[in-house]
Order: sequence, then C-alpha cells, then structure tokens
Amino acid sequence: MERHLFLFIPRDGDPAFVAPEMYDEQIREASWVDDLRLWADGEDPMELVAELADEMDLRGGRLLLDDTMWALFTQDLRETLPDATLSLASGVFDDLRMRKDEAELAALRKAGRLADEVSVEIRKLSEAAIGLTETELADEIDRRLAEGGGEDVSFETVVGSGPNGAMPHHRHGDRDIRRGDPVVLDFGAYVDHYPGDQTRTVVFAGDPSEEFEAVHEVVRDAQQAAVEAVEPGVPAEEIDRAAREVIEAAGYGDRFVHRTGHGVGLDVHEDPYIVEGNGLELEPGMVFSVEPGVYLPGEFGVRIEDLVAVTEDGCERLNDSPRTWEPL
Repeated sequence: MERHLFLFIPRDGDPAFVAPEMYDEQIREASWVDDLRLWADGEDPMELVAELADEMDLRGGRLLLDDTMWALFTQDLRETLPDATLSLASGVFDDLRMRKDEAELAALRKAGRLADEVSVEIRKLSEAAIGLTETELADEIDRRLAEGGGEDVSFETVVGSGPNGAMPHHRHGDRDIRRGDPVVLDFGAYVDHYPGDQTRTVVFAGDPSEEFEAVHEVVRDAQQAAVEAVEPGVPAEEIDRAAREVIEAAGYGDRFVHRTGHGVGLDVHEDPYIVEGNGLELEPGMVFSVEPGVYLPGEFGVRIEDLVAVTEDGCERLNDSPRTWEPL
C-alpha cells in the first residue's frame, strides 16, 4: 500500500523490517523475522531507515531493490541514503531462478496437474456454460482451483468469449457465453508456492465458424512445433521463431501480437522470455510457457498454452489436458 514497508536483508546478520505498526501482527504471523522497526501514522519512517542503515553499514553500500518497488519508496531511499548505490535485485537473482531444482519442478508439476483437472471439469459443463457471464465462469474456475488445493490464483482468471477473446489480456466481464462462441480460458493456481498457467480455447456448445476451426488448427500446429523445438542449447528466440513460422505460413503472422512464452517460477512471469532477440541458450531446469495465439479483432481469438520444463534431451510438458476446441 502507500505506507512505507521495507525488508532489509544484509549480507551478514539478521534481516529487519521497517513497517507500519498496524502490520505488526500480520508480519509476525507470516514471517520468521524477529526484528520489526515499527512506525505510527504521523511519524517519519525514513528516520527508522536511517538508523537501520547505520547499524547495517548501508550508507555507502550497494542496495538491491525489488523490481516492482514503488517509485515513491525508491526516491525516499535515494534521499535518505545518497551515497548508496541502488541496483535491481533481478540482476543478481534471475540467473539462479531460471534453473529449477527438483523440489521446484515437483511443485510446478502439481500446479500443472491442478490446472489440467480444472480445465477438464470446466469443459465438461458443455451446455450448462451457455448463458453464464464470463465473470460467473471465472468465479467457478477460481472456486474449483481452490477446492483442488490451489493456494491462490496465479493471476486474474481469463475468460474471453467471442470478440473479447481477440484481446490477449482481456480478463472477464459481463458478456454472456453463447452457443458457438470460441472462449479463451487462461488460468492457474499456486501450489507449494509455485504457479500453474494454462490456456485452452474452446467451444462449450454449438458450431463455431469454419474460420475459427482453421485458425485453431494453425495455432495448435504452431504450439506443437515450438514445443518440439525445445532442447538444451537452443536459443530462446528459436522457440518463438518455430511457432511464428507456422502462423506466418498460414497468413496470420500480423495477428500473432505477443511473444511465444515467458518463464515461470516464484512469479508467473519471469526469465527466460521466449521472444525474438533473446539469444539465451536453454538449459535443463528452465521452465517457461509456450503460448502462440492468433487474434482477429471483433471476431475471436485463439491461444493454446502449456508450461514446459527443459530436460537433458528435450522437454517435459507440465500440462496435458485436451488441446482440442470441441466440448468434452
């Protein structure tokens, strides 16, 4: 929120919070950190920061900041510690986070299985989904993810029906799902602190247009081509090219408007990014999405997404629910 809250983790010694006193109980319940420096409304939190900087000898040191820290807090740190060097923590940790160990892979597999299970359950609604609003269906997805053991949704669930599916980051709204509507379903949940992420484009009931059927086949072929290209030593951008070549050959290249994938780990979007210009060579243990799409404004969109883990000789799909559009 807008109140200053910092967690300082020194190279040596114990970490410490500078936090609003109203968060005292919440922090103690959620964290093992004992050192809480609390400030009340009307007090200056940066005075506590200055005291802590002296204790930890931070004034002339290098501070690594969370990439998403509010600009307000960053600016206050600059003014309070003018001789410190501020850098992004991602520059230090990204390489470590890209390669998952076996415990991390186990959690991601569980998150993938949960997404698969809910995908199948939701698609079996068939006729029962007709007439629901996108928001009502999104709420049903979220409920089933929680019942299946999800700790929290990975991101706001996407239900894009009909023309709304042509907006890649449409979430959900009050549009009713109709017979013959293509519906983009993109969702996942955290399991053991690691997120799932899967997309299927489906029709719950009725007959879609012939163009939709053709585009869906193109996107499915593109996704398969990209997955088959994954192996150690291949540059990340080659996976993007493998998907893009299929879509361009079908005449929809200008309607594939985003990268082919993103890394998944503690965050649902992190390195490695599967995009043109990223020459990073894939290594075993890297996990990322493969999610090509085609979007026709005013008509429909199609996206198919699985998470994959790079292995010693290829990759392992972490999702395996049906990639067809037909009702289950």
